Amino acid sequence: MNLRSRNRINAEFSMSSMTDIIFLLLIFFMLTSNFVTPSGLPVSLPSSKASNIVMQKISITITPDLEYYLNDQPVALESIEPQLAELLQGTEEGVVVLHVDKSVPVEHLVKVAGIATNLNAKVTLATVPAE
Repeated sequence: MNLRSRNRINAEFSMSSMTDIIFLLLIFFMLTSNFVTPSGLPVSLPSSKASNIVMQKISITITPDLEYYLNDQPVALESIEPQLAELLQGTEEGVVVLHVDKSVPVEHLVKVAGIATNLNAKVTLATVPAE
């Protein structure tokens, strides 16, 4: 009489499924890291040695033709303050990123930065990293 079990447990471990998961995670992180690019209108930004990427919710762009854009929508200089106040009203920490062309005179930058500062927003100037 043969009492041995015919179903033996296989003690080998296959790493192929583990490597598949690791490669899928690697591909996922590589793809999502490319989606974190600053948005804005095409302006020639000044360069800076210390350039940090800030997650922007509100952006103000000043083009070389002195046209103002609030979140990529054209806006007049006089109506920046009420529209910016409306956007900042629902946020706890208001961060305004200024995308100013390097050919724009500083006085226009100071006007917009003063408006944002009066509304208790943190003002950040967008720059390009220096090489």
